Amino acid sequence: MKEAARSLGIDKIGVASAAPFTTLKQRLLRHRELGHESGFEEADLERRTEPALLFDNPQSIIAIVIAYPSKLQGAPKSEPGSRRGILSRSAWGDDYHAVLRDRLSRLEAWLRERVPDLRAESMVDTGALSDRAVAERAGMGWSAKNCSIITPEWGSWVYLGEMITNLPLPPDEPVTETCGSCTACIDACPTGALVGPGQLNSQLCISFITQTKGLVPDEMMRKIGNRLYGCDTCQVVCPENRGKNWTHQPELQPDPEKVKPLLVPLLTMGNRAFKEVYGSGAASWRGRKPIQRNAVIALGNFKDASAVPHLAGVLGEDPRFELRATAAWSLGRIGGEAAKAALEKAAPREREEPVIEAIAAALATFGNGQAKEEEHNG
Repeated sequence: MKEAARSLGIDKIGVASAAPFTTLKQRLLRHRELGHESGFEEADLERRTEPALLFDNPQSIIAIVIAYPSKLQGAPKSEPGSRRGILSRSAWGDDYHAVLRDRLSRLEAWLRERVPDLRAESMVDTGALSDRAVAERAGMGWSAKNCSIITPEWGSWVYLGEMITNLPLPPDEPVTETCGSCTACIDACPTGALVGPGQLNSQLCISFITQTKGLVPDEMMRKIGNRLYGCDTCQVVCPENRGKNWTHQPELQPDPEKVKPLLVPLLTMGNRAFKEVYGSGAASWRGRKPIQRNAVIALGNFKDASAVPHLAGVLGEDPRFELRATAAWSLGRIGGEAAKAALEKAAPREREEPVIEAIAAALATFGNGQAKEEEHNG
C-alpha cells in the first residue's frame, strides 16, 4: 500500500491503531472549558475520540498526506490604486476536501481489489475524528507548537485525511522529532492566539476570524491586514518549512489573480461571479460575505485614498449591515475630507444601530489632531 502511494497521487501513507484517543479527549475538554473552540468542530467529544462510535469494530486507521505549494509564482503586485488581498495557501488551487476525497477513493479502490470484503469510511477535515491526532499516531509527523503536523519530508505544508477500516494492519511508530526550544510561531502570531505550545485560542485566530460572518472588533480588523481568507504566519516563520514548496499536485497549484485578487472589484462581485471564480476552492465554503467584508477591512488598512469612493458606495448602498459598518470603519482609517463627507452623508439615512455606531466612531477619528494635520499639510 505504501509503495503504491505515489501512483495513487498520495505523498505519504501511515497506519494508526483504532484505539480511543484518550489523551486527546482530555485536551479537548480543557480546550472547551477555556472557551477556545471555534464552533466549526464536531461538538460531540466522544465521537471525536472514539473511532468505534463511527465504525463497527474498527481495526486500523489509514492516514494520508498530500503536500501543497507555499510560494506564489508570478504574483501580481499590490500597488497604490490597485491594492490586493491574499488567500492563505490552504485555499490555493482546487478545494483540498475534494482532492483528498479523490485520493482516498483511489486508495479504497486499490485496497478493495486486494481485499474484497474491505469495509472503510473516509474523512477529510469535516469528519468527526481529529486529522492531526490520527496523523500523529500514524507516524506522519509530530504535533507542532503551532498546532500543525510537521512531516519530516514536506514540512507542515500538507493536507491530512484518513480512512477507518476493518483491516488489521500493523500500526506505524510515531515520529520522535519535536520543535525543541523553538517558539518562532508563538512569537510571530499576530493576535497571540497561540496561547501555549500546541494550544490555540480559536477565537483569537485570524484564520478563524476571516471565516466568520459578523462584525469584527477594531483591534482584530487592524491585525487582519489584507488577509481575505486564512492566515499562514505561524507556518511561514517555522524553520522546518524554510525553502519547502511543492508543485507536483496539479489540482493544488494557484492562479495568482485568484489568490491575490484586486480588492475593489471584490466589493461589488455578485453571487454568480463569486461562484464562478471561487466556487471550486476551499475559500468559498462560507460564501462571499466574509471575503467581501475582509476586502473592505484590507482597503482600510492600506489607507489608500483612491478606495474612498468605492467604500462610500458600500456604506451607502450595500444591503448587508455588516459590510456597511465595516466600510464606515475603513473610511475612518483612511481619513481625509472625502471619507469624512461620505460618512456624514450616510449618517442621517442609516437605520441599523451597529452601522450608526460605526459611523459615529469613524467620524470621531476626525478630531482636532487630524484636522490640524490636514491644515499643516495644506
